[in-house]
Amino acid sequence: MDVSQDELEDLAAQLGQALLRHAWRLAVAESCTGGWAAQALTAVAGSSQWFERGFVTYSNDAKQDLLGVNGKTLVQFGAVSAETAREMAEGVLSHSRAQAAFAITGIAGPTGGSPDKPIGTVCFAWALPGKPVLTGREHFQGDRRQVRGQSVRHAFRKMLALMT
Repeated sequence: MDVSQDELEDLAAQLGQALLRHAWRLAVAESCTGGWAAQALTAVAGSSQWFERGFVTYSNDAKQDLLGVNGKTLVQFGAVSAETAREMAEGVLSHSRAQAAFAITGIAGPTGGSPDKPIGTVCFAWALPGKPVLTGREHFQGDRRQVRGQSVRHAFRKMLALMT
């Protein structure tokens, strides 16, 4: 369940190489991971060639103000939903100069879960040029740090898979 910083940085470097091959820049939106994805991406030397920016939109207000997430989406589906993740990823692209984006929103715990969205529930969205936005939902085990680390790793791995 533990994810090492070395593993994340290795995945980030692979992601950077894939982005360079496509001549794309990446921007990200993070909620429950609080900037961990952006930190791992920028830990890679030369990442300024392919990483454009990151948004840490922890509150619903931030999701609306910085990314344009619709308040109705948040009310109807909640902050932790595929619908919100999709709007976050779309908002990243419209509020940056990136061509590719992903979004992470979830419940890392130790509180905040519910029967339909238990602790460890994380929703994602990935946006790539010429493709519809893809969403996903995962449930990770472990403590807060483990859930957050697994979320970043999943976002990186899926983005890599989508680009190859």
